[in-house]
Amino acid sequence: MTTVGFLYPGHFAEDDYPRMEILLDSTIRLVVHHTESPDGAYREDALRALGAPGRLAAGIEELQRSGVQSIVWACDGGSFPYGWQGAHDQAAALARAAGVPASSTSIGFAHAVRKLGAARVAVGATYPEDVAERFAAFLGEAGVEVTGTHAAGVADAAEAASWDGDRVLALARAADRPDAEVILLPDTALHTVAHLPALEEALGKPVLTANQVAAREALRLADRPAFAPRLGALFAGREQPPAPVGWGSGRAYAHGKKD
Repeated sequence: MTTVGFLYPGHFAEDDYPRMEILLDSTIRLVVHHTESPDGAYREDALRALGAPGRLAAGIEELQRSGVQSIVWACDGGSFPYGWQGAHDQAAALARAAGVPASSTSIGFAHAVRKLGAARVAVGATYPEDVAERFAAFLGEAGVEVTGTHAAGVADAAEAASWDGDRVLALARAADRPDAEVILLPDTALHTVAHLPALEEALGKPVLTANQVAAREALRLADRPAFAPRLGALFAGREQPPAPVGWGSGRAYAHGKKD
């Protein structure tokens, strides 16, 4: 049994995780612990507060009792505003406290893009424009070229969680660019797992979404390849366990493993 853990703020789209667990191998377990989310606003100060060290540390003990082999901070908005180095410092602190490899959804997006062999992406973000641009800048620090960014201007996580599949598809279409090889939809408050096949069929290219990416990042850290085509192109290839060397300059690193 491979058991991986997630620190997830509040209660928004956490039902994506049991849905993914059903679609993955029966020997994979996804354990979610909810961290405090006193302010679900999509403002940079509120998002940075979600990722404060004390708030994340409070959830580690429960995940340890579940025997997790890796931990992912499943909140892209609570990590990318810290920048590439800051997000890695955040993950390193989690790993030291938990005693297992740790990462975040934001870092996982960079690893997922590389796993697909892509170089150019387009971003469709629920966030206001300034926050969406911070995510694009974060990807740029990781060596990922962002060909375009579309910001929907959603005010908070509760609003994002209310979106249905049609609105998610509209976001992906608005973000798409002819030169983009992959579409990225950040925000773990957005329900996307049930819509992945339809999104990729409609766009004709891979679509990476936050909770899907968080799951793959946790499994990557646990050295557990997973094959689940209904979770999109990211899970459609039969991959081997990650080699003990990085890609490019070696900057894309989550504490405990290299991509």
